[in-house]
Amino acid sequence: MLETGFNPFYGVMPGWFLYFGITIATAAAIIASQALISGSFTLISESMRLNLWPKFRIVYPTEARGQLFIPAINLLLFAGCIGIVLYFKKASNMEAAYGLAITLCMIATSILFANYLVQKRVKPVLIYLYLIVYLSIELSFLWANMEKFTHGGYVTLIVGGGLFFVMYDWFRARKIKNRYVEFVRLDQYVPQIQELSNDKTVPRYATHLVYMTSADIEKEIEHKIIYSILFKKPKRADIYWFVHVDTLDDPYTAEYKVTHIIPNDIIRVDFRLGFRVEPRIDLLFRKVVEDLVINHEVNVTSRYESLGKNNIVGDFQFIVMEKYLSQDNELSFWEKIIMKFHFLLKGISLSEEKGFGLDPGKVVTEKFPLIVAPVDIKIKRIQE
Repeated sequence: MLETGFNPFYGVMPGWFLYFGITIATAAAIIASQALISGSFTLISESMRLNLWPKFRIVYPTEARGQLFIPAINLLLFAGCIGIVLYFKKASNMEAAYGLAITLCMIATSILFANYLVQKRVKPVLIYLYLIVYLSIELSFLWANMEKFTHGGYVTLIVGGGLFFVMYDWFRARKIKNRYVEFVRLDQYVPQIQELSNDKTVPRYATHLVYMTSADIEKEIEHKIIYSILFKKPKRADIYWFVHVDTLDDPYTAEYKVTHIIPNDIIRVDFRLGFRVEPRIDLLFRKVVEDLVINHEVNVTSRYESLGKNNIVGDFQFIVMEKYLSQDNELSFWEKIIMKFHFLLKGISLSEEKGFGLDPGKVVTEKFPLIVAPVDIKIKRIQE
């Protein structure tokens, strides 16, 4: 019969080694906590790259891309630790939650490793043998821990379920948004953009109109940008700029490429930046324009007569497009929840303005209606 307060872990140690054992156990706990923190940053970073998590700012303290720091996740871990401590109050009260978390982690690891073996085309009989051996052990642990579910084990499922729902929502919302055609062929709209640029009856919106584009292919452009230029409120400008940013694995690459779709009228700039190069697109874009002016590739002088005769540089206006879920959608109840939570997450994630380092004084944010399931309304006209 064990004495009250007896700890078997320290009980197996000789009396002279007890303090050394406590020191080693404390150091191991600190190392494990640091591994948890750094591992969380890595997992969230990979989730963002896979488009399974909202965008957050990433800081790279070294030249290795794997060594990173995400302030928002660090704050989330801090709030989570404080909340767990205040809830359980004692370490002994966390045993059920901890045991269930470890067991679920073991099961998930076994399943993921089995998927890896399938991709490597390992013989099915070996995969099934592996799953039978490991899952039989791990499921027995799970069954034993389920008895402690009501004593705190449910906290594990709440925390894990919350993280899973965020990832599922981000993934599912992307699937729903893919019903809407994101990209169109730019050459189909070039004549209309040129006509708008030369139409004196339309008030000039800006001398230089700059849009950030995520289209990797030079001949494509987001439909929302065409909507902004031509359909929402015609935006007449003398030169239209489309800016694209690629983030590379090399830490300090800083390159750009210019494509003159229509010389001195429609220009695309592609930046290739290393992951440690801060994307100050406003500053980098000005440097590119300066180089183009020096090489006589573009004329940035204001087209207003009173300003142009004094060689004053025209104004540059950045347009940032933000989607919102239009009321013209006919979504199911579950899809409505998914999309509303998605836009809630998007509201607290990193905005394009901050992510690209744009000067707020030069940025105009426009709302773009997202219509993925148009409402089919039938209305009948009657005669008096």
